[in-house]
Amino acid sequence: MNCKKLFKALVCAGLVASVAIMAGCGGSGDKKAATAKTGKVFRVGMECAYAPYNWSQAKADGGAVPIKGTNEFAYGYDIMMAKKLADSMGATLEVNKIEWDGLAPAVMSGKIDAAIAGMSITAKRKQSVDFTKPYFYATVIALVRADSPQAKAQSVADLKGSSATSQLNTIWYDQIDQIPNAKKLPAIDNVPGMIVALESGKCDVIVTDIPTGKAAVFANPKLKVLNFAEGKGFKTSQEDVEIGIAIKKGNTELKTALDKVLGGMKPADFDKMMDEAIQKQPLAKK
Repeated sequence: MNCKKLFKALVCAGLVASVAIMAGCGGSGDKKAATAKTGKVFRVGMECAYAPYNWSQAKADGGAVPIKGTNEFAYGYDIMMAKKLADSMGATLEVNKIEWDGLAPAVMSGKIDAAIAGMSITAKRKQSVDFTKPYFYATVIALVRADSPQAKAQSVADLKGSSATSQLNTIWYDQIDQIPNAKKLPAIDNVPGMIVALESGKCDVIVTDIPTGKAAVFANPKLKVLNFAEGKGFKTSQEDVEIGIAIKKGNTELKTALDKVLGGMKPADFDKMMDEAIQKQPLAKK
């Protein structure tokens, strides 16, 4: 709609709100035009199957973004953050669906600019990629069935003898060793798979982080998060709970740009975004 014609029409109608409408009409278009002019594309990789961090959906509802090379769309906490970062750089966001084990190699090869996928900042990973400042802090918890004996546990020690598993190549899987006499089952490729294993009774405990656990319980009240009191939970290091964005080693320009945005945010900001993602996850709508 032509803004000048709109303004004249509103003035004739005696609506003072015309000024606000004029501002909105011009501002939005200018922002989109500015982004298009830069020609920048921020290529991000994620599993698109790791709610509430990221997931895929059939429609572009709620701000979801197209997944390159597919007819699907991605959304979740990682998409919210990726959009915020892309906007800050005047870039167009491109989302690439990549299996967990392929994310770091994709960053290293330059296939993507960044992996925004709920990845812990570990010393081992830092040998291959660089990381931004944390974009989330994730406490490690136990996820169990609400009607199981494990649901009464008050500490990690109380989970003694339980069968447990977690996702492949994550710090969570290593945490299972802290459960006394745990029956450590093979790791599972993805989060949906490990949730199914718990729901079906193939294991007693899933070790994961609190967003994943809260998302699972929000979708299925028959599950329960065990976030033990201080001193009774899983012993973790700083790198276990700091979640960062992986970028190619030596890409200081991108790291500086991303850190500028992340450095201006507080844990409370992250938590607010994550709570929104948990409520919007597809499973929560079933």
